[in-house]
Amino acid sequence: MGNKYYTILAIPQGKGSIKKVTISAPLLSFISILVITALFSVCYLSYSYVETRTDLKKLAQLEGLTSLQRDRLDFLASKVSDFEKKMMHLAQFDKKIRVMTNLDNSHNGSQMLGVGGPVPGEEKAISRAEEVESALIDRIHENMDELLDEAALQGDSFAELLDFLGKQKSILASTPSIWPVIGWTTSEFGYRVSPFTGRRELHRGIDIATEIGKEIVAPADGVIRRVSTEKGMGNLVQISHGNGVVTVYGHLLSKSDVKSGQKIKRGDIVGYVGNTGRSTGPHLHYGVCEDGIYIDPRRYLF
Repeated sequence: MGNKYYTILAIPQGKGSIKKVTISAPLLSFISILVITALFSVCYLSYSYVETRTDLKKLAQLEGLTSLQRDRLDFLASKVSDFEKKMMHLAQFDKKIRVMTNLDNSHNGSQMLGVGGPVPGEEKAISRAEEVESALIDRIHENMDELLDEAALQGDSFAELLDFLGKQKSILASTPSIWPVIGWTTSEFGYRVSPFTGRRELHRGIDIATEIGKEIVAPADGVIRRVSTEKGMGNLVQISHGNGVVTVYGHLLSKSDVKSGQKIKRGDIVGYVGNTGRSTGPHLHYGVCEDGIYIDPRRYLF
């Protein structure tokens, strides 16, 4: 059979001749297929274009979200850094306190701070982690705020404790708690019969007999208040320890090398045992005056 032909007539609306185009069946089929293919191609490209635009919008949104999350994580990292610095300061406070109080430092080694495990279900699907990420970060922020507040309170507590211990150390260092010289106590504080008059008198200290020339040391930190010579006490030294406490040392061998106004520490030499003034033999008269009133030195001595 021969090829079929189709005739297409073009009839103008106005004047003009009718145009006729004859197309074979195979050519018409080819043109039809070409047109259909072109239509499908246009539809596909249009769909792809729309999808691409949608994806670009989503990508822009994701980039914005990623930037926001990055900023939030950076802020969280700065909070963690602040917390770490505060904890380091607390560790330094702890060391100072333990050095001051001679506490054991064996357990002060580096320790790991407790951290939580993964979010429940996180390993099952990435989408689940994305859903809880924002809530998780908010929760961490809240926890870190609480930890920072607690660390600040703990720091204030340590500072107060350190100040208290420092004052206590100063008070203890200024408390005349050691014997100024080692010897035999020949007369206690209180009323006694005077070895010179035979009458009852108030002895305002304790007498410590020992070999002549033996060193007399300060029983606590203080300032030399007076260096003088008196008829009854002979060569005399007075030390002010603060808080109204003054110690007195009488019958010294000679005038001491210390001078009025000189600062001394516990254990410093303030003079030497002698027999000056009204004395029956080499000894130290040691007195303690508290707010202007003489008290028994044994109340301070260990």
